[in-house]
Amino acid sequence: MDALSMMLAGSRAEGAFLLRSLLDPPWSLRIEDHAPITVLVLVRGTAVVVSDTGQTEDLEAGDIALLRGPDPYTVADHPDTPVHVLIDEAQNCAAVDGSPLEDMSVLGVRTWGNSTSGQTVMLTGTYRLDSYVSRQILDSLTPVAVMRRSIETAPMTNLLEQQIAADGPGQEVLLDRLLDLVLISAVRTWFAENPNRSPRWIKAYEDPVIGHALRLIHNRPEHPWTVASLAQESGSSRAAFARRFTGLMGIGPVGYLTEWRLSVAADLLADPARTVSSIAREVGYSSPFALTTAFTRHHGMSPKIYRQTRCAPKPPPTRGSNDELR
Repeated sequence: MDALSMMLAGSRAEGAFLLRSLLDPPWSLRIEDHAPITVLVLVRGTAVVVSDTGQTEDLEAGDIALLRGPDPYTVADHPDTPVHVLIDEAQNCAAVDGSPLEDMSVLGVRTWGNSTSGQTVMLTGTYRLDSYVSRQILDSLTPVAVMRRSIETAPMTNLLEQQIAADGPGQEVLLDRLLDLVLISAVRTWFAENPNRSPRWIKAYEDPVIGHALRLIHNRPEHPWTVASLAQESGSSRAAFARRFTGLMGIGPVGYLTEWRLSVAADLLADPARTVSSIAREVGYSSPFALTTAFTRHHGMSPKIYRQTRCAPKPPPTRGSNDELR
């Protein structure tokens, strides 16, 4: 498995909230759902996204925007249009002044808006689950990462558009996988267009020596790797390997191995069926005590507290009684 696939594997959608919006101007939506990552596809018309971080991006038909949480943002027909719809963490909609949303209504399965046709049509997919490992990718993005319409992304966004308002057996799983395809394609395109923002390990994967060592670490974190064994497996002397690794990665081999093991451990804790003992074995620690000590030092809390505070299940998104939107 290549580095990008491995890092994004933890961001697979499971019951993601997907919505098609049909909108005529003026419109302005304030999103405060604190989602880890949201995928926005503009199918028709134009829009502007304004992040609370200060970044503003104009979107045209075919563009994809990845909105990195937990920062709130506003999406509107024009940056000067006053916000009139507020969307909270449970995906509930309300007017900013608390009045009924008389101009916004359910228009079909996973579809809402203020128009049956819509000068602007956009698709929104919100990931509810976060992955510690995947954050190493997502944190490299700008708060609003925009991919312009391209030959690579168009087929997937077109298919998502076709399927989002359909219903049938297995439809939610199908939509989850389509959303994953759009996300992965968009991230890959964005890093190709913004190489200066790419994490160091993406470039390091291209190095014949260090790239091989990274594959060993990523695929076999449970193995008792040492600088000497990684160097030998990579066809290099220990000293030369250590210098080369540190130069490319900005951290030594042992330090990176430790960070990777503890990142994987953080994601494994999301599975309640896994014990700390079993996770310790899976990431190369000799005992649950050894893992707990290292984990607490790195993450600032014990595995037990991390599981309780970071991995507690979140309520499924709703929009009041609008079940057709799910």
